[in-house]
Amino acid sequence: MTLDKAYELLQVQADFGGFYNRNSARLILAEVYKEHGQAAVDKLIKDLDLGSIFGFEPGMHFESPV
Repeated sequence: MTLDKAYELLQVQADFGGFYNRNSARLILAEVYKEHGQAAVDKLIKDLDLGSIFGFEPGMHFESPV
């Protein structure tokens, strides 16, 4: 997944908010972590203000269940 696509998908999740969207955002961030590393995850969290929406903080580690 490209970072642009991840940004786009996370923006949709952030716009809706809510518990299920938080889980979706976690899965997207896990994929970003796997492909691009922690720095990319931290940047997305900051750029999209996912801390205030979902409680994510830079430095949080996201792993895919698969």
